[in-house]
Amino acid sequence: MSGVRPSPGTLRASGRELVGGGSNDGQVTTDTGNDGNPPPGRVRRKWFLLFSHPADFTPVCTTEFVAFQKRYGKFKELDTKLIGLSIDQVFSHIKWVDWIKDNLNVEIESPIIAGTEAIAAKLGLIHPGKGTNTVRAVFIVDPEGIIRAIMYYPQELGRNMDEFLRMIKGFQISDSEGVAIPANWPENELIGDEVIIPPASDVKTAHEVVTKYECYDWWLCHRKLS
Repeated sequence: MSGVRPSPGTLRASGRELVGGGSNDGQVTTDTGNDGNPPPGRVRRKWFLLFSHPADFTPVCTTEFVAFQKRYGKFKELDTKLIGLSIDQVFSHIKWVDWIKDNLNVEIESPIIAGTEAIAAKLGLIHPGKGTNTVRAVFIVDPEGIIRAIMYYPQELGRNMDEFLRMIKGFQISDSEGVAIPANWPENELIGDEVIIPPASDVKTAHEVVTKYECYDWWLCHRKLS
């Protein structure tokens, strides 16, 4: 199995990531060590969401960390680990997390990687026009260590954490049910919270599928979740 290996305080990550690729080359260090939360390098057989931010002690990043923490329980319900990253060092992460706790009354539970310019560049996280600051990137990785989604955001635009929850839940349902997830699910304009049956690949199946499911046509059939 590719993916994160059990090495204390480390996360395995590949260079120049592509959707469908593995995440098992290179090594980065986090700020959590053995403080009671499992370090990212021990994330194994779990989903995880790696999100980078431009810098500590910045306004948009602070709102994002608070938003992730407010949904920490929902990510946990999906068996998903949250892992942050910026090129700031450990002492900066610690002071920033302390500031958020002292001033906003929010205790950040997700570890934050103390990245380096080399690691950030290898992951494709350096904005070419913004010095050494990391961009707002998100990698969603499944329990097999396969990258399922990659998203990039500009520094001026904060992320929507509810969309990440929707994506992870959708991936998990797609994997377990063998279905596809429609736009804006579970509030799709055509089929609501139902899911899409993969299109038939032969004539016989195309004729069968329209008798088994609700369909707009043989290539657009849907059903309720089991």
